[in-house]
Amino acid sequence: MTDVPMEPRERGPDMLREASERLTECGPGVLTDAELIAILIGSADAAARFCTAVNVRRLHNVPSEELTAVQGIGPERARKLLAAAELGRRLWPDGDATPLVRGPESVYELCRDIRAANREHFVGFYLNSRNQVLRREIISIGSLNASIVHPREVFAPAIAVSAASLVLAHNHPSGDPTPSEEDLAITRRLLEAGRIIGIDVLDHVIVARESYASFKERRLLRG
Repeated sequence: MTDVPMEPRERGPDMLREASERLTECGPGVLTDAELIAILIGSADAAARFCTAVNVRRLHNVPSEELTAVQGIGPERARKLLAAAELGRRLWPDGDATPLVRGPESVYELCRDIRAANREHFVGFYLNSRNQVLRREIISIGSLNASIVHPREVFAPAIAVSAASLVLAHNHPSGDPTPSEEDLAITRRLLEAGRIIGIDVLDHVIVARESYASFKERRLLRG
């Protein structure tokens, strides 16, 4: 009798459960597109296939026939996806536009998902020469009052997208955005790394639920 190789067990249910737990604990900003869609439609496997076949960033412009052509996405799931895309478009009407960092106020707006988080999230905004955001990356998630980051984790995405500069941001769950001594030390270290690599750190913005603090405005960007 010939042995039939067993198919590897799909981890869809496990991945969906893990994504749901992370959303509850850390907020939606830490999840990938596939994880968010998996939670929305209830299937990690179908979500993975969907993200491979469809440009999620243009979901509201994709015909429903193209959605249902993806294995595991039937009419009901397609309706949920289109409804979610339309809701997002209404909440953020300029969502199709490339975000532009004009100053710390722009960073504060782009950090809406982490301002009220109960753990520190350290974020990088990687910019082109016109200060348009090429990529936004959650670099690390820490504890209630600390987020550990290493220069290589901060600058690897910058190199990957050929960024001209970057802006750092993180939240203070305490609600007070005043920079700590650790914040100052980390920023100086990253400023020095940026000078060596040739990628400028334009600002470090600490956000809280109702306010923010800009290192640039406070003239704290000294290596």
